Amino acid sequence: MTPTPQPRVREAFPVEVPGLAFTPAAPGLWRVARADGSVLGHVEHRAVGEGGRFAARRLTAGTLRTTEIGEFWSAREAAELFR
Repeated sequence: MTPTPQPRVREAFPVEVPGLAFTPAAPGLWRVARADGSVLGHVEHRAVGEGGRFAARRLTAGTLRTTEIGEFWSAREAAELFR
């Protein structure tokens, strides 16, 4: 019998970063905002090998577009770019 794949769940961001709030946007994707609520961009977990990598994407001011600003080995490294 073939096991049924389980859907990925929206989980909390794996670390706390002072001054930033993380909201699950999709499985493996978090919206990054300042404490005042202004959205800065997204952090995405990319499953590659053991543990994967985290990509940071900055929101372009006045648009809905994001620009990838890098890939990192940890969620904290990716999030620190927004501080």
